[in-house]
Formats: sequence, structure tokens, C-alpha cells
Amino acid sequence: MAIAAASSASLFAATDAEQRINNREFPSVFLAWSPADNLNNEDPEVTFARHDLAIEGPEALRLRWNNAYRGQADDFQPSTVEIAREMRAKILERNPNTILIAEVRYRDAPDRYLPDDSPWWKRKDGVRAAGWEEGHYFLLDFSNPNFRAQVAKQAHAIMATGVFDGIFLDWWKDDHDRLALIRVVRNAVGETALILANVNDLPSPLTAPYINGYYMECYRSATRKDWTRIANTLQWAEKTLRQPRVNCIETWFHKSRQDLDLMRATTALTLTMSNGYCLFCDPDSLPTPDHLHDWYGFWDKRLGKPIAPGSKRADGGWEREFETGTAVYNPMGNRAIVVRFDKPNRRLSTGEKGLEFSVPPCDGDIFLRLPN
Repeated sequence: MAIAAASSASLFAATDAEQRINNREFPSVFLAWSPADNLNNEDPEVTFARHDLAIEGPEALRLRWNNAYRGQADDFQPSTVEIAREMRAKILERNPNTILIAEVRYRDAPDRYLPDDSPWWKRKDGVRAAGWEEGHYFLLDFSNPNFRAQVAKQAHAIMATGVFDGIFLDWWKDDHDRLALIRVVRNAVGETALILANVNDLPSPLTAPYINGYYMECYRSATRKDWTRIANTLQWAEKTLRQPRVNCIETWFHKSRQDLDLMRATTALTLTMSNGYCLFCDPDSLPTPDHLHDWYGFWDKRLGKPIAPGSKRADGGWEREFETGTAVYNPMGNRAIVVRFDKPNRRLSTGEKGLEFSVPPCDGDIFLRLPN
């Protein structure tokens, strides 16, 4: 049975999301499930609040489903909703512009997500099909209309708590079954709720009208072609996806978290080509939880808000003006570019001051205007 469209009155968490998105300053960083773990003496709540957007499971804010099998649940235990709302209020007190996004499982799930004999598992030769080997997950059959209705019901339940601003769908691409799924999900959560989808580094034009933002989990960043593909998809998403847009760009380190040129390149690409959120983190191949990361001083908010769109320079680089300075991105494969100013600026990465600076390829920087 089709679920009724969610009323905007019940989904109060989403109503001011656009205002919070627009009010934030830059750089703007997000987290995906896992925290920044290098600020050892800092209160974890303070560290969390450094991020302007968080993708989490609903359980991370202490919501508990009303069924021992999470995949069969259709609502949350009432006693946990108020607890989660209080957690939301504390988060927004520390960072009034935080956006909270809850994952809804539809593609795969752990063993105890559904009974073993559930018709919602995808099977091969009668056996549950493996979905994500690293996590020991099994595939879910979202080609089943009844299961799609269940996913939509859970998305509706998440939004009806008022705890989250939107929902997240992983492993996303354009196909018939996902189009059918996102249609019922959008109907269930209403028009004001945010929907994010993980497309990695490729666009999804078929399902784009239903999506507010991409989580671009860019696991490929070793070549010029990779960085060009990331940039092209980001620019497409910034022009095409549903308003308000919340695009999130994540790249992984190559050698260590001290690949500071890659961190700066990711940050500067995001700053110059979008109003999005960035993250530079551990590769998924490590045995530790995915998306762990350092918090870099480079990410501390110093630029304020953008005062103009980003633009491509004649030398192949990109730049964008903000209230207190300029962000510059130099793509992989380009030559070093020279950035010149009429008045002295301070280079954030090194602290050096001057009128002229060189930015290497596959790097970026922030240049802060000095007081007169």
C-alpha cells in the first residue's frame, strides 16, 4: 500500500534546513559515520560540531526501532524520540548550522536486519546474496515493491521524529528499480526533506529531480582523469540537483593523512566549484572504521561566506572570492600557477605573506587578506 505524503508540519526538522545551509561559513566540512579522531583532549561533542553536516544511522542519535529486526520496523520506540530530539538540540546549540542526515538501508544489510527467511533478501540459488564482503552484509531486494514501500515507511518515520533534516541512500546509480524507489521515498518524506545519495563520482540524471545532494565518495583520485571526473560531476550536481543543494565531496589519502596537498586540493576544489561540503579521510581498505579522519587547521572557518561564484583562470586553475580571502585550486596535470594580489595576503598553508604565490598542481590554498 502506498504511504501518504508526509506533511510539512510533522517534519519540522527540515523546514529551516535551507536557512542553516545558507548561513554557514567556509570551509565547510562534513562527516560520514566516523569522527575526526586526532583531537584527543577535545570533548567529542565539540569535535562533532566542527562539522556542518553529518551522515549517521538514526541509532547514532539514540533512536531505537520498534522491532528486533530493524528491517521490519515501521517506527521508533516513543521513549527514544525525545532523547534524540534533545541530542539534536545540543548539537545545534554548538553549531546552529549543522545539517543531520540519516541513512536508510535499501541495498544491503547485516545478517540480523531481517529474518533469514524474509522475502526481502535478494537470493541466488536460494541462498542470500553477498552484498558487501568487507562488512559481511547481504543484498536486499529493492526490486520488490513491498520492500520499496517498507524503505519509504522507514524514511517517513525518521523524518516524522523531527530529529533529522533528511535521509541518505548509499550505493546509488540510475536504474529502473532505484527510480521507482526514490519516487516512493520522496513521496513519503515530503518536499522539504533533504535526500542525499552516494553516486561516487558519476552523475545520475534519471533520478536527479528527487535528490538534493550527492555524497561523492571519490575512491578514485590517482590520475588527472579522476580529478576531472570529480570536478565535472560536482559542477553538474551544483547546477542540476534539487534545491536546496547539499553536495559532499570526499577523497581518500594515498600514503597517509599527511597528504596535505591532497587535503588542500579536495578542500579548494569544493570551495571554488560549489557551495558544498568536503572531507579528506582514510581509505576504506584499512581495517579501521571507514571515513575516520583528522581535523585539519586548514578547515577552521576563516573565509566567511562566498561573495562571487568560482571561476576558471586563464592558466587552468580555479579561484573564488570570499568575505575575507580567496580560495585557489590547481588541478592535477596542470603546471604550477602564480597567484597575484594588489594588496598583501597571508597564505594559510604556510603563513607566508606577500603579493605573489605559486600553487603546485593537485593542490590548493586559501589566501587571507591582511588588514590595511
